[in-house]
Amino acid sequence: MIRQFFALHIQRLNRFRMGVNRLLKWQSRLESLDSKERDTLLGTSLSKLFTKLPLWLSHPANIGGFYGLLVALALLLPYRFASDDHSGWLADWGLHCCLLLVACFFLGLCSTIIISITGRFPTAPPRSILYPMPFVGLALLTIDRTNIFEIPAIISWLLMLLPGPMYVHLSWAPRWRLLCMIEDEKNPFEAIESEEKDYDSFSDKQESEDAELMSVVDDFESE
Repeated sequence: MIRQFFALHIQRLNRFRMGVNRLLKWQSRLESLDSKERDTLLGTSLSKLFTKLPLWLSHPANIGGFYGLLVALALLLPYRFASDDHSGWLADWGLHCCLLLVACFFLGLCSTIIISITGRFPTAPPRSILYPMPFVGLALLTIDRTNIFEIPAIISWLLMLLPGPMYVHLSWAPRWRLLCMIEDEKNPFEAIESEEKDYDSFSDKQESEDAELMSVVDDFESE
């Protein structure tokens, strides 16, 4: 019994040491990047929050599914209180909750595949447009279910569903690809650095050719 206890304790210590070593390696790789590359890798506050998670947990499909879960939880109130059907609302909500989770998970998985093929870098999503969309969609759905106004359901559902997958596709899926490359000890900005070096060498060569041409012109004018 005592041997088993010590064996489990040693295994926990080894796992803790591996986690600490992995964190130190991650910090050293992050410090080796310049400020612009670090901002591209970490992003804003929301993306920085996701970067603290393990890579398997912060997979774009999981982030998309988590967004679907948040939307499903927000639908509890309109499904429960904004309808006259007080007996079958739970089954209706459960069905739509499952559909939201599967749809957002699948869209996140599709974004991962597309980004792995194209190799696109992250871009900033239009936050001023995306952030209010779920609240507007929830308000429109509540108005429709309370029969105040008749609003097409597709408008409400699109407003609630689109912001999460759009954020994942534009920002998080490309950023997650860069994090995986750094985890594999690869430089995700190597292509950009080589392009910058080629551009600098080309500009230097062009400047030298311009200087030679100007010297020839000056010699011709002096003669």
